[in-house]
Amino acid sequence: MRRITPALACVIALLFSAGAARAQDGFTHEADEFTFELPSQTWRPVPRSDTAHTHTEFIYGDRLDGYLRVRKSMLESGESLSQMARREQDTKLRFVAGFVGGKEERFAGRLNGIVVGYEYTNAGKAMAGRIYYLQADNRTVYALHFTGLGEKLARIQNQTDSIARSFKLKQ
Repeated sequence: MRRITPALACVIALLFSAGAARAQDGFTHEADEFTFELPSQTWRPVPRSDTAHTHTEFIYGDRLDGYLRVRKSMLESGESLSQMARREQDTKLRFVAGFVGGKEERFAGRLNGIVVGYEYTNAGKAMAGRIYYLQADNRTVYALHFTGLGEKLARIQNQTDSIARSFKLKQ
């Protein structure tokens, strides 16, 4: 009878975990100009329609666990990403109940840009938001806006970063 050594046990465990690992799911839609990878099957697309068009939003399990919407914007003439983020904060976010702005950080991925975090309240619950402003060209910006319960969004920050890093324009 053969004994399983610790080294052999590690090799067996690695083989099983590699076989169980799932490839990331890519998201693409013929109407959208972009694609990105969803790092978990917990993320699911939800089509939404408004008066002008249909777009897809994403929910991580439950909307309070994580919610993503992607929007395309244009920089004003001579405006930087930081100025755009501050303008959006001043015109849209600061009126949200309990809004507290966070710091801005540089962000690098397939498209580079900045990420801005913030906190707010919704129905007495501590919520958080994280917006990735990714610059496609000198005027075009894609905003990946994540929201969710504060502690839950913090737990999946590695996934929100991964989604933003994989974001790219279709060829």
